[in-house]
Amino acid sequence: MMAANELNAHASLQSNPKDVCPHIQALLGGFETKTGEQWLAFRDIGKYSAADYAKITSENMSKMIGGGEQRLWNPFELDLTIKRRRYFVVRLLHGTMRGLSYMHDNDRLHQSLGPASVVLNTVVEKDAPYLIPRLRDLAFSVDIRYSQLEDRPNILSEGLWRRASVVGASSPLERRAFGIADDIYEAGLLFAYLAFVPFCEAGVMDSISLRRLLENTFQLDLQAAREYCSADDRLLEAVKFLDLGDGAGWELLQAMLNRDYRGRPIAEAVVNHRFLSGTFL
Repeated sequence: MMAANELNAHASLQSNPKDVCPHIQALLGGFETKTGEQWLAFRDIGKYSAADYAKITSENMSKMIGGGEQRLWNPFELDLTIKRRRYFVVRLLHGTMRGLSYMHDNDRLHQSLGPASVVLNTVVEKDAPYLIPRLRDLAFSVDIRYSQLEDRPNILSEGLWRRASVVGASSPLERRAFGIADDIYEAGLLFAYLAFVPFCEAGVMDSISLRRLLENTFQLDLQAAREYCSADDRLLEAVKFLDLGDGAGWELLQAMLNRDYRGRPIAEAVVNHRFLSGTFL
């Protein structure tokens, strides 16, 4: 069922050959085996994900600012590395959100957005101008055409619409808005992950710890979270990154993680936000 759903999602997003988004992984085809297994074939544009990039860079941070024999850096090298990393992460986020915006414009939710669902053609930071992030893992994608929203939900979308009902989103228009906002929230958590993990030493921060910190400890109060993080020397580079543009990063992150789904920006607004414009880098 998941493979069939992923096949349908890609087919709908690639239906117009003149309007193919470069930020969504290209499906080449699919086939079913005699035993009923569904296989999908995608264009090979890189083996690394955003999660791999974060792991590699956090390990490099440990080598650069850690003690012992591995401490082989000078301040100028560290500054250059941080500048390149900031640019790379902004490019990564910008491309990811362009892909998500395209999906939403074409009546599709991702519903599985995270560090592992963004594939990269390079993880070399000096090659950032050539970076093309692409969304993958569309097995849980949801069709949000109004005709589909009026039908009985399938098993893959039941959880989404149950959560929509809890907050009072019952009409097709409200359910569609909730679904889009739900993707934006997960994109916000991806933003937080990429703002912290690559700028910290290995083991200092991970996706689960960061989510607990933001959701449970600070109840999505990003100003309080900033004050806490700025007091921890291990998180200072992440704080400085989000501080760019007089706190533009925190501003965008707070909007994407708004507790009220109605207050979250659409993907296109995130793409056009001043933090992702790169003017501060």
